[in-house]
Amino acid sequence: MGDVLAGFHAVWEFDTDSVLIRFERGIRRPKLFQALGERRVPYEALRSVELSPGRRGTVVLRAVPRPGADPLMEAADGQLKDDLDPYRLALPADRETLAEYYRDELRAVLGPAAALPADEHLVAAPEPPLTFKAYDGKASFDGDSVAFRWFWTGASSAKWKCGDQHFPVGGLTGVEWRSPEGGAGALSGNGYLRLVERGAEDRRPGEADQDPASVVFGLGYGPVHESLPFAASVLQAVRAATPGADAGPGRPVRPRTDDRRDPADIADRIRQLGELHTAGLLTDAEFTTKKAELLAEL
Repeated sequence: MGDVLAGFHAVWEFDTDSVLIRFERGIRRPKLFQALGERRVPYEALRSVELSPGRRGTVVLRAVPRPGADPLMEAADGQLKDDLDPYRLALPADRETLAEYYRDELRAVLGPAAALPADEHLVAAPEPPLTFKAYDGKASFDGDSVAFRWFWTGASSAKWKCGDQHFPVGGLTGVEWRSPEGGAGALSGNGYLRLVERGAEDRRPGEADQDPASVVFGLGYGPVHESLPFAASVLQAVRAATPGADAGPGRPVRPRTDDRRDPADIADRIRQLGELHTAGLLTDAEFTTKKAELLAEL
C-alpha cells in the first residue's frame, strides 16, 4: 500500500506484505506502547480487521491477530484493557471514511489461512536481554535461560529454601502471565509470572508466592509494560527451542559455578540466610548447605 495512517498513540505504515506499527512517545502514552517502540506485523499474522465507534468522538480501527501468531498477545491471553491493545488505532471521528478504506484494503490482503491458528509466531517479541523487578525477586532473561533471584524483603521462606532459580528455555514448555492490573480475563490478586516446566504440564501448581518457578507482582512491582514483554520474549524462545535440548528432565538448574558473582553480593546473601536461620525459618543443615552453595559461586 505504501501509505501512512496516524492515530492518537500510534502510526501505521503499510507495506506490500506487512504493517509497521510505530508507537508515539509522550507522558500521556501508555508505558506498554513506549516499551514496545514499534512492531512489524505481517498480513499473514492477521485474522480480521474491524472498525467501531470509540470514546469521545473517535473511531477505532483494530487488527485482530490469528491465535498463536503473536507471542505478546498469546502471553496476555485476553487480559489487556482496550487502551493497552497494541493492535488498536484510535482516530478522530471525522476520519471514519479513511479508516473504512484501510479496513477494506487490509481485509483484501488476508488469505484463506486467516481463519486458522498460526503454526508459529509471525510477530517478533521484544529481544533479550530483559529484566524486571517482581515483588519477591528479580527476573532476568538472556535469550537462553530465565533466572529468578529472590529478595529478602518479599520472597517466601519456601523460595528462600529452594534458592535462586535458573531455567534453560529447553526445559520449559510455556509461560503463564497474570496481569497485575486486572482486566478482561484476569484473575483477582496482584498477578504473577509462572514458568511451565517440561514434564510438569499436568501437575497442579501451588500458590505463586510458594512456587519457585513463579515471581509475584504487586505494590508497583512487575508492571504490565515490563513483565508482559518479558513473558512474550520467553514464550517465543520456548516455542523456538528444540524440545529437550540441554534441558534434562525439565527441573530448575542451579546457577553454574563459573558464573562469578560479586563477593559483596555473596556476603549480603549469607547475611540474609543468617537472619532466616536465626528466625527459625532455616534448619542448621539448610543454612549450612545454602551457605556452602553461595561460597562456591565466588
